[in-house]
Amino acid sequence: MAGYTYSSLTDDIRNYTEVDSNVFTAAVINRFLENAEHRINLDCPMDSDRIQAQAQFAANFNTITMPKGTLFVRGIQVFNSTTAVTEQGVWLERRDQTFISEYIGEATGPEGGQTGQDVKGLPKYYAMFGGATTGTSTATSGAIYIGPTPDQNYQYIIHYNAVPTGLETNTAGTYISNYFPQGLLYACLVEAFMFLKGPNDLLTLYENRYKNELQKFAAMQIGRRRRDDYTDGTIRLPIESAPQ
Repeated sequence: MAGYTYSSLTDDIRNYTEVDSNVFTAAVINRFLENAEHRINLDCPMDSDRIQAQAQFAANFNTITMPKGTLFVRGIQVFNSTTAVTEQGVWLERRDQTFISEYIGEATGPEGGQTGQDVKGLPKYYAMFGGATTGTSTATSGAIYIGPTPDQNYQYIIHYNAVPTGLETNTAGTYISNYFPQGLLYACLVEAFMFLKGPNDLLTLYENRYKNELQKFAAMQIGRRRRDDYTDGTIRLPIESAPQ
């Protein structure tokens, strides 16, 4: 089917539920849409939302803030340089916060002050460390704890998935509304029938339809990761079997 605009999706939600704008006001529809999009972003992270950002660690500080709008972190590369990222970066290993606290010798963890016993050098590990709320700014996207504590202002690149702009803002269409329209509709209808408190059979129907569409959409995402112009364009020569 064709993709959805904000207007056409709103019309379909009201038509499928047979509920008019007196009940499903714009504010109510926007909440359905926000919840549905958030669910889809968590159920099937998309490469279209993958971003990388370059920054520097601050010497003698063992926390960094996540970029604005971070949904989740895919990985962090650190470079043994304070000026450039031209060499091969090293991927940090993700560990638990307590592991890093014990590793660097700071028993109080990232909440505490730096101590003379901290293990310092080029970072090897990172852990997610609280602070995430709305994610609309670096102050609310959460923090990352690193170890060893950097002894210089090393360059790093953080790879992450960002929360995409939703259909409420990009009313002409989004990646989800264009490439996963049925799934978006069904996710919104699940929200709508939960709001209406039934009927349960319709709630179950659209929940199952959403899951079926999600499986197909996820398979498409995986397929895109496995294919590119180079591999798809490779000439495959038949290999003859050895004579028996």
